[in-house]
Amino acid sequence: MNRYFIVLLLTVLVSNSVLGQDKKEVLLTIDGSPVYVSEFKRVYNKNLELVQDESQKSVDGYLDLFIDYKLKAAEAYAQNLDETRAYKNEFRKYQEQLSRNYIFENKVTEDLAREAFERGKEEINADHILIQVGYDAVPQDTLKAYNKIKEIRKKAVAGEDFEQLAKQYSEEPGAKERAGKLGYFSVFSMVYPFETGAYNTQEGEVSEIIRTRFGYHIIKVLDRREREPKISVSHIMISDNAGARTFDPEERINEVYAMLQQGKAFEDLAKQYSDDKNSAVKGGQLSPFAKGDLKSDKFETAAYNLKKPGDVSKPIKSEFGWHIIRLDSVLGKPTFEEEKDYLEKRVKEGSRSKIVSHAVNNKIKEKYGFSQKNNYSPFFNEFVTDEVMNRRWKYDTLPPSQDKVLFTIGERNVMYSDFAEYISERQRRMQLAKTKFKVISDMYDEFETQALKDYFRYKLEDENEQYAAVISEYRDGLLIFDLMEKNVWNKAKSDSVGLQKFYETHKKEYKWKKRYDVEIISATNKKTAQQAAKLFKKGKTGDEIKAQLNQGDTVNVILTTGMFEKGERELPMDFKGKKGVSEVYHQNDSYIVVNVKRTIPAGIKPLEQARGRVLSDYQNHIEKKWMESLHDKYNVTINKKALKGVKEALQG
Repeated sequence: MNRYFIVLLLTVLVSNSVLGQDKKEVLLTIDGSPVYVSEFKRVYNKNLELVQDESQKSVDGYLDLFIDYKLKAAEAYAQNLDETRAYKNEFRKYQEQLSRNYIFENKVTEDLAREAFERGKEEINADHILIQVGYDAVPQDTLKAYNKIKEIRKKAVAGEDFEQLAKQYSEEPGAKERAGKLGYFSVFSMVYPFETGAYNTQEGEVSEIIRTRFGYHIIKVLDRREREPKISVSHIMISDNAGARTFDPEERINEVYAMLQQGKAFEDLAKQYSDDKNSAVKGGQLSPFAKGDLKSDKFETAAYNLKKPGDVSKPIKSEFGWHIIRLDSVLGKPTFEEEKDYLEKRVKEGSRSKIVSHAVNNKIKEKYGFSQKNNYSPFFNEFVTDEVMNRRWKYDTLPPSQDKVLFTIGERNVMYSDFAEYISERQRRMQLAKTKFKVISDMYDEFETQALKDYFRYKLEDENEQYAAVISEYRDGLLIFDLMEKNVWNKAKSDSVGLQKFYETHKKEYKWKKRYDVEIISATNKKTAQQAAKLFKKGKTGDEIKAQLNQGDTVNVILTTGMFEKGERELPMDFKGKKGVSEVYHQNDSYIVVNVKRTIPAGIKPLEQARGRVLSDYQNHIEKKWMESLHDKYNVTINKKALKGVKEALQG
């Protein structure tokens, strides 16, 4: 399960729990630590609808849940889980996410998203020339590359053929063959500085010199055109990565396509055969998308090649399997508000993120004051050995005489030793540049950004009660997640003897429904299904019937074989389950006949086949016993007078 989602579930009991707690009436204490009436009232009123057990909706019932949560939080701190590296790293991620609403980041991100929205209204066709030079190059090489692109640009501006210049000078791989041609592209297709250079250049003109991580570029814009709109499509997918199969995926997609050509409804075929379960239940319908949105160029190209709503593709192969695609509609132009969430996500993920960081850093410096005390570069380029390039540089301590103040933010001094510790830790996970100088430079930029944001968040807990409340939720929620993982979930997974014993005690709760070993024929019409039933009764196999009834390119039947429980998707909804050949069922515009070769009675599942459910139940069993031990360990004292007042206020 998603860790973020679990933490939300764990913290739902304490939403806004720390607001204004001082000078409040105490509802209860846990080993002397107070929990306030105001906190409980807020939590109760906000979260009551989320409680599904009716017995826990009373004040007394909900108080039991609340106390359990508080006991878990206390135990997490008692086990020092707040000191683990894993917790600190996870908490930093949540802290980063939550503080964006306060740290100026959203405004900068929104401005870049709006810019992307305007740019995304058109596509640009351009050629370019690249002279390669990395950010970590020595100054002489950087200057040499710049002068070279400068001379090439002079030739281009003077009217020399840009394609020939690209073939002659460009250092992009394949430039001689492609002549620098990029084709049409739009927003987010290129790194941000390159994209900006292209959009700032008029049609027929040559751009100014552009610097990116690849080197120096010039761009010639050949054409601008309005971008194609988003489209809505439906599809039927037969996966070729769905484990063991009793059929060939390509053969199955061609069978489905033939049935579609013979008049079967697209939606019915999607519901019955598509392996994309999320869209199958909606008749194959996907969310609208534009070019570049999906992770499959092949799928997008096939979809955009459909011209009119209702047009259907022939079977095509993508990275995910085989598809039949139907164009449902061509959408109108979206508004910025409709696209805002998607655009902001792309801004945060791509090369624009550095623009955001730079702007945020400057705002924090302005708010609290920033002073650079010493230049990191001379000392650290000597102090850090070349072993950092192999991720093996070892740092112990700095003597006080060398541990100078690197910079000051507000009243906090950030020391050389802080940066040294950061390098020691970060070298293991960072994508390293080619030279030590650039590695240290990149790490310093990251380190300064992190230090500025850390200070901002530190001050924010004092300056903003709402933020303090929310961050407290996450802090305790993450700790309780780790606590449960250590004391319940992992314990259950590793205790094979205990799991076996639990299963033996409760195995009557883990049963198969009746199962059927079947051959299923789905026919396009009732007459063909009846014919298949007669052939089954004559002793023909499903494969023999399929070969006899499917003639040439015409697909009249599709065969599915296997072992299925009653109620599974492959069996008809009102399946009777008698051994032998079934009646003809009508479902999803298909006619289905089932040859039941044998039935397996309902019975107890072996542990291996019921392991998932048994493990879940065993975890619940361990948690129950463990919670009993926490109630014994901690002294919970309830203020009965305060509780009576709570009941009167909340229940009348």
